[in-house]
Parts: sequence; C-alpha cells; structure tokens
Amino acid sequence: MISRIDLRGRSMSRRELLETLPRAELDVESATEQVAPIVASVRAHGAVALRDLAERFDGVRPKHLRVPADAIQAAVRGLDPLVRAALEESISRVRTVHAAQRPADFTVEVAPGAQVRQRWVPVRRVGLYVPGGLAVYPSSVVMNVVAAQAAGVGSLAVASPPQRDNGGLPSPDVLATCGLLGIDEVYAVGGAQAIAMFAYGAAGAGPADGETLCEPVDVITGPGNVYVAAAKRLVRGVVGIDAEAGPTEIAILADGTADATHVAADLVSQAEHDPLAAAVLVTTSVELAGAVESKLSDRVESTANAERVMRALAGPQSAIVLVDNLEHGLEVVNAYGAEHLEIQTVDAAAVAEQVTSAGAIFVGPYSPVSLGDYMAGSNHVLPTGGCAHFASGLGVHSFVRAIQVIEYDSGALAAVSDRIVALADAERLPAHGEAIRARF
Repeated sequence: MISRIDLRGRSMSRRELLETLPRAELDVESATEQVAPIVASVRAHGAVALRDLAERFDGVRPKHLRVPADAIQAAVRGLDPLVRAALEESISRVRTVHAAQRPADFTVEVAPGAQVRQRWVPVRRVGLYVPGGLAVYPSSVVMNVVAAQAAGVGSLAVASPPQRDNGGLPSPDVLATCGLLGIDEVYAVGGAQAIAMFAYGAAGAGPADGETLCEPVDVITGPGNVYVAAAKRLVRGVVGIDAEAGPTEIAILADGTADATHVAADLVSQAEHDPLAAAVLVTTSVELAGAVESKLSDRVESTANAERVMRALAGPQSAIVLVDNLEHGLEVVNAYGAEHLEIQTVDAAAVAEQVTSAGAIFVGPYSPVSLGDYMAGSNHVLPTGGCAHFASGLGVHSFVRAIQVIEYDSGALAAVSDRIVALADAERLPAHGEAIRARF
C-alpha cells in the first residue's frame, strides 16, 4: 500500500536527498496553459464568463454570483448547533493567536535630527478563496478571514464554488461561517475564474449583479487545486498572492517510542484530502514501520474515503523512510520541508527546536495535524511542495506592508551632504548630488 525508502547507511547530498524523497507531481506549467484562456475570458467578459464557466466546471449556472445577504443569514440560522459551537471556538482561538502576530511600528534616531520610522499598513482589499471540490472547508474561511481582520484589512471578499445541491450558492457551512465572521461580500465563483475575478474585477451582467460585480483586490489568499495555483501564478504581479499551494502534505518524524496507531491515524487523516496528498513517515525504527503498515491496512478499509486514501498512500508522493538515527531523520525532514510536520519521539520538544523547514510543527502525541486544521489557534493555510524552505504560512504578515518614513532636519542632512554627493558622483548620477547642494 505504501512504499519504503531505506536511507540507512547512505551519505547523501542535499540534491540527492531532494531527488530521492517522495513528492507529489504537480504540473503547474501545463495547468497554466489551460487556465490562461479562462483568466482572459473573465477579464474581458466579467459576469457572463463567470456564469458560463460555472456551468462548464461546476454543473450549475448561478442566478446570483454575489450571494444575497439573506442567504448568508439563512445559512447561519440553519447551522447545526454543534458545528456552530465548534466554529465559534475555532474563531476565538485563531483570533487570539493572530492578534499577537501584528508587527510593531518602530522609530530609529539615526543621528541628531535624523529619524527613520517604519509603519505597518494593511492592504486595502483582499480576496479570500475557499475550495469546494472533494470537500468543503468552512475552516478555511476562518483561517483566511480572521488573519485578514487581525491585520486590519478594511475590505474582504470571499469566493467559493457554486454547489448544484444548494441552488448554485456555495456550501451552506461556508456561507454560515462567513456570516459568523461578519463577511457579507461572498461570491459563488470557483477555481481559476475566482482568482481572475479577484485580480481584475468583474462587471455585472444584469440587475442581480449590479453595474460592478466585484472590485479588484490587492492580495489573494487561500488554498486550491492545481488550476487555482496556476491562476495565481498568472496574476502574480497584478496582485499579491500567498503561495501556489499544492496538495496537502504530512510528514512524521518518529522513533521506536511512537504509537503506531497514532501515526497511522494521522497519515490517513491527511491522505483523505486528495488522491495527490502526501503522507510520509520518517523513522529510526523498522519495528514501528512494520506496525504502521499493518495499522494502515486496517484503517484504510474502514475509513469513509477509502478509495481516495488508498490512492494517496500508494502514490509516489507517499512513503515510509528509514533513517539511521534522529540526527539523520532531522536532515531528511529539513530537506523535505513538509507543510505539516509531526514530531513523535523521545524529548519531542527539543527535537522540534532543530527543525528549520516546515509550514507548522506539531509536537508530541497529543498535537496531531487535525488539531491544527481546526482548533489549535494556528493557521492551517501553509506552504506545500517544499516552499517551507522560503515561505511562511498564512498570517497577519500576509496582509500588511512596511512603509518607511524618513525625516531629517537641515543640520542632519548637512552633516552627510558631502558623502551623499561623493556616492552620487561615483555612480555617475550627478543630479542626485545637485538635489542635495540645492538645499544649501
């Protein structure tokens, strides 16, 4: 069901490790060619194109592209009380963590009369994408919206695919979560077309839409499939994006003390997202590897999404990787750079401190990835495909910009004027120096 990779006794360079470790094959380049006409059509034809594309890809032609306010409130009223309580708890925890993320302004006195300040300013408007294919994700509404609200963004719009069984509106749970968060600008638009709508805006096509359906945004965030990733690649530069998110990943670094039942359950929990989901166990213990393989067989047979899980575990993106010791295991997981990394070892907290590349780290047997997906307070929109080597998960920082404010008085400028002129002349930009001399 799941393959093994034995790295014991092998000394490998970083390049060799990257070539050996399992990874989902995600051809964003090919998807970009398919997505480009969709983006162009939305840009040119607005609401007409959005309805045509919904009919083509989602099997329904929405009457309302912008969800009516009464439909959002009806979804809130119809929300299962247990689900509502869970969402409200999740919102509270995520808001608490993200409130602490806002970076602080600062002022530096470089010299007498010479001051540089830095202000953090939220972007004006954001577009938040919430998938709705194999599953629906009210939890992703929480993660995207709360981070943007904590950053102080003034205008938030959410898009999620129209559902045939909900009259062409997004999932009721997605709408209800928007209602709980005070979001009233929600669009029944999915996939690449939603990304295009956010990037370029869209004109309406009738009374149900209004003259302008959607204004352009400054930043687009949220997970999605390869076509969403390709659309983000196409509009990057027109707008900011969080990342070109790929299929979900879980890596677990475990020694012989780990509970095989826990490990198998956690691998299956992420494998049920998508047939391309990656599930990787890195372990020092052959005994644990065998026990996990046995537990996986039992769990896959009984899980609701068995076919999807089976394909994910059997795919080239999933494997059990055997290593010599924990130091070797850390080298492997740092090279892999997982979206989610669990540490199930002796002294797991100390081991976690040595991890340098991961979207989020889950420490010990009672911090499973499922906790982070819903209720930890952390954000579950995380870098995939090795992007954790250079990118962070979604947070307040995704929606703010640093603006530097420079203020020198006459004396402070005079004190460095000769040096500015010297550098300007060295760079053969004499007008720069003349702009300084003009003041004295």
